[in-house]
Amino acid sequence: MAGRFPPSRIVCLTEETVETLYLLGEQDRIVGVSGYAVRPPQVRREKPRVSAFTSADIPKILALEPDLVLTFSDLQAEIAMSLVKAGIEVHAFNQRDIAGILSMIRTVGALVGALEKAEALALSYEKRLGDIASRVRGPRPRIYFEEWDEPMISGIGWVSELIRIAGGDDVFPHKAREKAAADRIVTSDEVIAAAPDVILASWCGKKVVPARISGRPEWERIPAVREGRIVEIKSPLILQPGPAALTDGLDAILQTLWP
Repeated sequence: MAGRFPPSRIVCLTEETVETLYLLGEQDRIVGVSGYAVRPPQVRREKPRVSAFTSADIPKILALEPDLVLTFSDLQAEIAMSLVKAGIEVHAFNQRDIAGILSMIRTVGALVGALEKAEALALSYEKRLGDIASRVRGPRPRIYFEEWDEPMISGIGWVSELIRIAGGDDVFPHKAREKAAADRIVTSDEVIAAAPDVILASWCGKKVVPARISGRPEWERIPAVREGRIVEIKSPLILQPGPAALTDGLDAILQTLWP
């Protein structure tokens, strides 16, 4: 039933709001999740799956009688519109950088009446990020982050910021500010010219094959390829703009840069 506060039946159509609600101890409110939700691990056993990323089972969602559905970005705009037309309350998040992730955490807390817990969680992340950034010393390796292989798409805002916090420099920081993947496409020549020391790759739900990267024409000229520094970071750790990226995602970058 719409209009109830705090909402007791929430459907989350992306992973980061699921993880946030669990971290806030508010997971009992969740009645349906994205099929991609894997954090924490028990979510796969505990919650029915009602959507992929750009498609959702609208009748299944409506049958759950949610009083709030949480969505993400323009890519879920059609789903959100269908739910709004059906009389469901929808909150569409659109965070693309670390400040946005922290804002999302605080907003989720506010939506479920757990503002103080959310503020404490966000502050703990802010402190951790500041502590890590202040500890990093020495020359900064140049990093190319590949979010997709065909076409080659470079990393988005929060990924670029996490690389910086971890002590590296994103070779395409101007691209990282672009929200749409189409605006972050890079050419082979651009990557070769950028001469990254490390290549981090996370092909959005598809296994990274380092040999396919190193085997690209003329990529043997790239320092990262010559040194064999091509590392996969699993998608759930880095490509969701939520707690995972600020914790395990950042740790994976640190492990690669400073083993």
